[in-house]
Amino acid sequence: MNRTVAEHLVTTLREAGVRHIYGLVGDSLNPVVDAVRRTEGIEWVHVHNEEAAAFAAGAESQLTGRLAVCAASCGPGNTHLVQGLYDAHRNGAKVLAIASHIPSRQIGTGYFQETHPEQLFAECSHYCELANSPEHAGRLLHIAMQHAIGRSGVAVLILPGDIAGAAAAGPRSYGRPVYERAALVPPQAQLTALAEAVNQARTVTLFAGSGVRGAHDEVMRLAGQLQAPVGHALGGKEWIQYDNPYDVGMSGLLGYGACYEATHEADLLILLGTDFPYDDFLPGGKTAQVDHDPVKFGHRTPVDLAVHGDVRETIRALLPLLERRTDRRFLDRMLHRHTRALEHAVAAYTHDIERHTPVHPEYAASLLDELAADDAVFTVDTGMCNVWAARYLTPNGRRRVLGSWRHGTMANALPQAIGAARSQPGRQVVSMSGDGGLAMLMGELLTVRLHQLPVKIVLFNNASLGMVKLEMLVDGIPDFETDHLPVDFSAVAAALGIASVRVTDPAELRGALTRSLGAPGPALVEVVTDPNALSVPPKITAAQLKGFALATGKIALGGGVGRMLDLARSNLRNIPRP
Repeated sequence: MNRTVAEHLVTTLREAGVRHIYGLVGDSLNPVVDAVRRTEGIEWVHVHNEEAAAFAAGAESQLTGRLAVCAASCGPGNTHLVQGLYDAHRNGAKVLAIASHIPSRQIGTGYFQETHPEQLFAECSHYCELANSPEHAGRLLHIAMQHAIGRSGVAVLILPGDIAGAAAAGPRSYGRPVYERAALVPPQAQLTALAEAVNQARTVTLFAGSGVRGAHDEVMRLAGQLQAPVGHALGGKEWIQYDNPYDVGMSGLLGYGACYEATHEADLLILLGTDFPYDDFLPGGKTAQVDHDPVKFGHRTPVDLAVHGDVRETIRALLPLLERRTDRRFLDRMLHRHTRALEHAVAAYTHDIERHTPVHPEYAASLLDELAADDAVFTVDTGMCNVWAARYLTPNGRRRVLGSWRHGTMANALPQAIGAARSQPGRQVVSMSGDGGLAMLMGELLTVRLHQLPVKIVLFNNASLGMVKLEMLVDGIPDFETDHLPVDFSAVAAALGIASVRVTDPAELRGALTRSLGAPGPALVEVVTDPNALSVPPKITAAQLKGFALATGKIALGGGVGRMLDLARSNLRNIPRP
């Protein structure tokens, strides 16, 4: 008996290394779901909203570097995928979405639940095509997979239900997808030009994004040879901040330290693997940019010199061309400024923090950072949880921190934690959820319970949309409709069969986190936090508030920074004495 298109699809995915398909079963998708049921080595992960399926697949791919898959039924099922696919695509996750469709003969007739997925997903994918026959479906599957893998983003295969259930046709395989990529070394002329620019500059600052992944040692060697401060975007934090004696903090709306000053006062700023979007924080000139994607050159700020190559390979080829520097005055000045800025920020949040009620969210985040495993995976909701993660989670080269850094959607943390837990068995997974984000996709608590995923949900509950409130205040308008009635989420979780605890007394928080992090199975720790803790110190001038997007405003809005102050002080102690 010939296998069906759906069976061919599922077998092909399994042979490509896919172990999970995240989705919600239904009508036009039934042939695919049934094929999964009858195929060993691949599992259907039932979620409660297709949006969560896309988030989960995106998280799995970010952690494994492999292709991950989500699926949805026709019409409304497909439209639910969009939010998570936008996030996965902008995060560079290798995700294949199987968008099942109405019967092929009904397309274009206004049939029940008809949409046009090829239009719907065009902006959030590298590839989106409709299979019009069984033979066509097999070929498009391979092309879609290779687009997702080769271009590090989303690909969508639109599959009508009748074609999915039809007998497969065409070759059984078009070959295994290719993951390995060649190292990209810049042309010699670009290397020479960059070396000349660096050697002529009196001072240099390095600014790192997520493209420095795998290049930590090379960036440290370059900073040491140039006596250069190293700042980072949020996307580069987990790859560059640890074991970094040149660290001057983070730039951007959540930034801290002396990164802004270091990037603006250097004779030459070198952007390393970053598509940092906030051009107000960039100097607008005297800039070189290294990136493997030439589309990124000058994308955010004028660039004097563009270098096309992988960060690691570029630095390795560049180092022999550079003069070694001994003058540390610029670096030391930035390190001192960085430490002073952190001390100023920390002072605003250390008074009575262990006794303050409602609980300071900074205190909860600092305890979580201390108690979580050295190789934990954190997933972080958009909003104030981003602030606490950026300032309190300490990278070490083994921890991972996932969030909606580029799409900025709410409700991402718990669905991403589902994908992380499913793909990383035995590894601690912590969802830093806000009450607004959890409420938006609260049904995924059922998913966690259904699959008994050992996700630890640390809920920062301030009964407010805190980041939105801050945005309103920054714009000079009163906050409106940002607060809601208090909700006991721990009671909701307990009713679903998830171990939970509600913490209102900061003295009980350490014990609650310790027990929940160490217990088997899922758990929720609800921390009732101060709704007025908006990363703003007790006193702030109107001029500082107006300058939110400027360096002075960033110092004023700097908030706490956890153990990063200890790192900064350590770096100062290690400065060589004349």
